[in-house]
Amino acid sequence: MIKKRVIYAIVLLLLTFSIAAASDDTPFVKKTATIETLKQLQAGGLVLYMRHGPTDTSRPDRVPRVDLNDCSTQRPLTEAGRAESAAVGKALRQAKIPIGEVQASPMCRTKQSAIAAFDQNPEINQGLMYTSNLTSQEKVPKIKTLRRLLSTPVAAGTNLVLVAHAPNLMDVMGYFVKPETTVVVFKPLGKQGFEYLGSIEPQQWKGLLEELGQ
Repeated sequence: MIKKRVIYAIVLLLLTFSIAAASDDTPFVKKTATIETLKQLQAGGLVLYMRHGPTDTSRPDRVPRVDLNDCSTQRPLTEAGRAESAAVGKALRQAKIPIGEVQASPMCRTKQSAIAAFDQNPEINQGLMYTSNLTSQEKVPKIKTLRRLLSTPVAAGTNLVLVAHAPNLMDVMGYFVKPETTVVVFKPLGKQGFEYLGSIEPQQWKGLLEELGQ
């Protein structure tokens, strides 16, 4: 009888902890970047996570046979996507936001978006690979890589740019970035992780630049 009571107490305790953990799992809340966010970016030390530009959804990735060296096997960036990526890059320059290292997923749409926006070939990071078509086990190292990139301190006077995909950030923090070409701003906190500061959708740049006097 005593043994049964002990087992029952343990089960009840575990159930209580499970319920408490679930109640603390608060949903993601999107924040719109402000003029203060731009001023923080001007000072540097932050990470910008940019989703690639608009793509042609009528031509999906050729799963599971995507060839990273053959863009015809991947969902392509449209001309409008290139133009929108270039416009975001121009807005960052107008805002006098210093850009340092630019890393991109190995997919063609992210590499092309990075080139259009920053006029340079990005460093290709396999850890930023599109995660939507991966198994849970295959996602683990990608999630670890992105968490590390968002948490690692960046020197003042420069900002790290990551050009990648919406599902990757969804896997890390429950945030599916949309629309395409949205820039998400993070403050790296080292061992404490990272702080989400806000998001800048492509159509918001005009108003922010006007507030900034640009």
